[in-house]
Amino acid sequence: MKPNIETLTAENIVAFIGGIFDRRGGEEYLGEDVTMAEHMLQGATIAEQNGQSEEIIVGALLHDIGHFTSEFGTYHPDDTEDRHHEDAGAEVLEQFFPSVITDCVRFHVAAKRYLCATKPSYFDRLSAASVHTLELQGGPMSADEVAAFEKNPNLKEIIAVRYLDEAGKRAGMETPDYWHFAPMVQRMVDRHLGA
Repeated sequence: MKPNIETLTAENIVAFIGGIFDRRGGEEYLGEDVTMAEHMLQGATIAEQNGQSEEIIVGALLHDIGHFTSEFGTYHPDDTEDRHHEDAGAEVLEQFFPSVITDCVRFHVAAKRYLCATKPSYFDRLSAASVHTLELQGGPMSADEVAAFEKNPNLKEIIAVRYLDEAGKRAGMETPDYWHFAPMVQRMVDRHLGA
């Protein structure tokens, strides 16, 4: 029997997330050519292949976990308002993971808005679904929002995960499964507990 949110602990959170990938990872990802699990696994795999830090790899792996908010929100392409999956995911993870991981989850949407404001060419990287959600999420940041966002101590990692978010939409890309990354996920949990 899978744990529910109230019974999550540092000992079962990694397996709980793995269960979500196993049971629900095949769900459609916002009209993209990849499933939810493929999207997140591609981001993590690209980060690992490029020698990025474990924080960035795990941040990419978990950044969209909040889409499973029936396990914890849900999104549909016909939505007319933002469902804030980034907050839903971060709220579950923050008790178990270092702030760098939860910030990559909580602020990956803000990072899209930030990059669209500060690097206009970034908009050209966005898929049609990502352009649609950008509108729901408030569009490019204002100058004041940019200035506030740049104060985040984990800005570099958040931006790295955002680029991986856009990169992880390749139909047919082969990746390891979640369990390949699970020891790394556990190390992040252990690091948080030891902090």
